Amino acid sequence: MGLFDEMFGAQSQVQEALSQAEAFVVIALAATTSDGNLSDEQARGILLVLSRMKLFRCYSNDEMNGIFDKILDILRRQGINALFNSAKESLSYDLREAAFAVATDLVLTDGVFPQEEQDFLNDLYQALGISADIATQIMQVMLIKNRG
Repeated sequence: MGLFDEMFGAQSQVQEALSQAEAFVVIALAATTSDGNLSDEQARGILLVLSRMKLFRCYSNDEMNGIFDKILDILRRQGINALFNSAKESLSYDLREAAFAVATDLVLTDGVFPQEEQDFLNDLYQALGISADIATQIMQVMLIKNRG
């Protein structure tokens, strides 16, 4: 059983469905907090990365805040397992790959890549059903992107 199986096991389900955008935000937040921390800078980084995506271009700041509020409310009420499972089920396959790419970028942005973050990304690509080849390609590109 992998780390993600333990953290995000199938036994928990969110009762309210998430939109594609909400599900994407859940993955980004999980990646950013995979080291146990979420700084103000990291939170701003999530918003900046998401604002560049076609999926989020039509969302105002108030709407984005509403998404974060909904996610945090579900997290408090039902826990991370249920929240992640709902996010995973709500994402189309194409968005799963994009979510993994964004998650990888967010994890690598700070220039530190401890084992817990490596394990998180390894578990994430498997939990999202992404092939090892695609995950490896995404990792390679993001490592190059974040060199400088």
